[in-house]
Amino acid sequence: MARIAGVDLPRNKMVVYALPYIHGIGMTSSKEILTKAGIPFERSTDTLTETDVAALRKVIEDEYKVEGSLRAEVNMNRKRLMDIGCYRGLRHRKNLPVRGQRTHTNARTRKGPKRGHGKRK
Repeated sequence: MARIAGVDLPRNKMVVYALPYIHGIGMTSSKEILTKAGIPFERSTDTLTETDVAALRKVIEDEYKVEGSLRAEVNMNRKRLMDIGCYRGLRHRKNLPVRGQRTHTNARTRKGPKRGHGKRK
């Protein structure tokens, strides 16, 4: 089993579809990584050799920010917005949509379940 950036890649998948299991790598960057490492897209994760895994690790460590460091950077960005008190920071603090979405009828995922108004007579 290939373990890259602290994530076990799924066993019987093509490598191009297994790399996005790592936080911070999507399909586009997965294809770029495989091209730079010289590994064909069709290869399965079961058939990866140690040299292939080492090449993938090297490319990812040198050129991409993934997993823990990426999560830490995103959290620091949110914290910075909250500390300076800008509009986006206030929306983060109140746990409301940040990017201008409508909240009158939607945004249930972000706002949580509806709160009732008590018993009606």
